[in-house]
Amino acid sequence: MPLALLALAIGAFGIGTTEFVIMGLLPEVASDFGVTIPTAGLLVTGYAIGVVVGAPLMTVLGTRISRKRMLMLLMVLFTVGNLLSAVAPSFGAMLAGRIVASLAHGAFFGIGSVVAAELVAPEKKAGAIATMFTGLTVANIVGVPLGTFVGQSVGWRATFAIVAVLGVVGLLGIARLVPDLPRPEGAHLRRELAAFRNVQVVLAMAMTVLGFGGVFAAITYIAPMMTEVAGFSDGAVTWLLVLLGVGMFLGNLLGGRFADRRLMPMLFTTLGGLAVALALFTVTAHNEITAAVTLLVIGALGFATVPPLQKRVLDQAHGAPTLASAVNIGAFNLGNALAAWLGGAVIAAGLGWTAPNWVGAALAGAALLLAFVSAALERRDAAAPAAVRAPALNH
Repeated sequence: MPLALLALAIGAFGIGTTEFVIMGLLPEVASDFGVTIPTAGLLVTGYAIGVVVGAPLMTVLGTRISRKRMLMLLMVLFTVGNLLSAVAPSFGAMLAGRIVASLAHGAFFGIGSVVAAELVAPEKKAGAIATMFTGLTVANIVGVPLGTFVGQSVGWRATFAIVAVLGVVGLLGIARLVPDLPRPEGAHLRRELAAFRNVQVVLAMAMTVLGFGGVFAAITYIAPMMTEVAGFSDGAVTWLLVLLGVGMFLGNLLGGRFADRRLMPMLFTTLGGLAVALALFTVTAHNEITAAVTLLVIGALGFATVPPLQKRVLDQAHGAPTLASAVNIGAFNLGNALAAWLGGAVIAAGLGWTAPNWVGAALAGAALLLAFVSAALERRDAAAPAAVRAPALNH
């Protein structure tokens, strides 16, 4: 794999760290600013909304410059956002910093996916995308626990200052290692928007919302589920999240490897397995060992869908993939927000801490159904030209 993928992975590591580390620092941030923890939770919600909005917005704004230059500008924006968070004098200022940083998230992964795919041979595209996303999965294993430890020991401001430094490292890596690839002939905004008229692109994005949303329905409420149901101590939650991150790391690598061989069968397997694992989690969550094993499996199956879903969008939006790729990253976060809300709704309805697992299983099952529909439409379209040619040959 080209060294340029390392630079993209470093940027992904920083973005993944800042996205998730706030969850472990909410009590400290809430205490410093004198707000409630639910109010501090707006730092998570605001970031997710910023990703959904920023993905298409920043990609459209960057259509007239090279992808390398746009990636560099996005890392500058990311760095500035985290610096604002680190020095924020008020809660509102910190929320603004979080939103500024989030605007870079979707466009970075969207444009980065296109660049990664262009750096390698066609049969290695999903593997290249997975290599970039490795930075995000490693962030869950190393960056988030370490950032939480630093924030609890030294102060949460130090955590965001360190993440800003990671942004500078990512910027320098992109400047030095990523080639300035020429934009495709005829690439312009109208052509990028036209990709959304392709039903396969829309189906792939819907699979993204539902499939990965199924994972977040469960893991958003993993702390109370593991302490109240499985019987873990509060201190064990951090290591359970590390275990989840390990699963994500392994699943990402496997998803990239096998999606380059047989993409749709890989999606059938991972989405189906994810639906089953989430349904079983309602039972296995009542025992510490089985809960931990199931959490690892959910992380692996969940992130094994990421490279094939991202590659599916790139393949179907061929010739104008940049905007579609970025919007698909926003779709991941839209799914996260939707699933978290649905999971909270079933808990509030009195169905118990494990009820979000059923929500996740239903979402993953719906994504699997869409995958079958997508494959059936693809087979129909492939057979149509042959059916048209056959009468002509007989005649």
